[in-house]
Amino acid sequence: MSTIIIGGGLAGITAALHLAERGLSPLILEADPNYAGGRAAGGEMVEVDGRHFRMEHGVHGVWSPYRNLQALLSRHRLRPAFVPAQEETWFYKRDGNVKRADIGSALRRSWFPAPLHYLGLFTRPRFLRILGLRSWLSLPMVWYSLILAVGIDPLAEQQPMEGLYLSDFMKGWSQPIRDFCIGLARNGLSAQPDEVPLSGFIAFLRYYTLLRRDSWGFSYLPADCGTTLVEPLLHKMENLGGEIRLATAVTRITPVANGWTVHTVDGQSLTAEHLILATDSANAAKIIQNSKLKGGNGLYWPESRDTAVVRLWFDCTPNRSSTAEGGMFSGAFIIDNFFWLHQLQDQYRQWHNETGGSAIEVHIYGPPSLLAQSDLQILAQAIGDIHTAFPEMRGHIIHKQLQRNPVPHTLFGVGAADEHLGIETAWDNLYCCGDWVYHPSPSFFMERAVVTGIEAANGVLKRSGMNTFPLVDDPPLEPFAAFLQKIMKRGRRLRKKGE
Repeated sequence: MSTIIIGGGLAGITAALHLAERGLSPLILEADPNYAGGRAAGGEMVEVDGRHFRMEHGVHGVWSPYRNLQALLSRHRLRPAFVPAQEETWFYKRDGNVKRADIGSALRRSWFPAPLHYLGLFTRPRFLRILGLRSWLSLPMVWYSLILAVGIDPLAEQQPMEGLYLSDFMKGWSQPIRDFCIGLARNGLSAQPDEVPLSGFIAFLRYYTLLRRDSWGFSYLPADCGTTLVEPLLHKMENLGGEIRLATAVTRITPVANGWTVHTVDGQSLTAEHLILATDSANAAKIIQNSKLKGGNGLYWPESRDTAVVRLWFDCTPNRSSTAEGGMFSGAFIIDNFFWLHQLQDQYRQWHNETGGSAIEVHIYGPPSLLAQSDLQILAQAIGDIHTAFPEMRGHIIHKQLQRNPVPHTLFGVGAADEHLGIETAWDNLYCCGDWVYHPSPSFFMERAVVTGIEAANGVLKRSGMNTFPLVDDPPLEPFAAFLQKIMKRGRRLRKKGE
């Protein structure tokens, strides 16, 4: 056997597909007994109003910088008809008061160049009403922090910024602006400010919005991720000679003379010349530690976080003033975002057209003390928050569902150069891929999974003397942001020389 891939998420499937395209026959071992895809997998079916809807890890956005993901789908003619995002609303609750402001279009359509495009928010009266006087006084500190973020690239520089967290970045900010930033961070990195590594947050901020206005542009998948992305990619890989085995959890790996032997929980031992570790950070750590590989101690493992998804079905639709298809919550809410599924996904849209009903999905990213509560307690609080934001929906719920996600969400950070696993590892013929794996690309989540999956496949192809696959370049910085970055980096170099 040429290559075994441990983990059937998007990264592992991407690696397998690229190897199969070159005539190799990779084998994916996936621990889940029912679904491949990791966080992009489909879930159980739920019956509502005589129809069946599939649960999933959560609604995913395909952002404009996801160039390698989109190129992969287009090359295999698997690209679905995405649903472009129109608007995102920020709901802010503090001292019992709830305010809201549309923020998505303000960022995407700002006349100001990046990174000054955040000034577009200040042209929205509702956003201004949320801030208050102290927010205006703290704006110099906010801009100072943002300009600092322009001048450092934690991924390209592999700069872990040890001991620094999001809470340090926001010192001196007013509470409303802090809560706005916390909302962005929780939606992207699913943790509290004193838990979010500053390296991860700055990398996230740079990629999704800071350096280009159009980076905030994204689209939704027209159906759940499993049926839209994972299943077509898997079918293509299998048609090219690859294989996937579900319910095959790996416990440890052993280097042998001709490659690697993989040991599974059911007692199987499989040997291949090349091995790609494509599972999540927590399971990768367990496999490496159980394997007692030389140099395996002291590695950096990004933390995994539990998450939950709540879906509610209603027998009516929200008011016209509540028609933004998605958005975020911050402040005193326990829920972190929302998506009106009947505006996004084909099956829900058809159900809405036939019945007049609607459905909303919200995500909950902690803290751990919240997720430690019972399902009923969490569901009751989530419903209360939804009713606070959309009071017209009170008394109209026809079905409710809470799902605790079985696949950990990685709290992304950057480890030191000799500690954070990259594509090529210290062990011969062992490669890694996944959205937590180090690579200088600024990409995140699904795009990072695809980028590292391609690069892991390229590692195998190089060793096999075969042609590799080029990556699609990342979008360039906007001119003014590029100028600021150049000035900031030059200043850092001069300061370092003077020390």
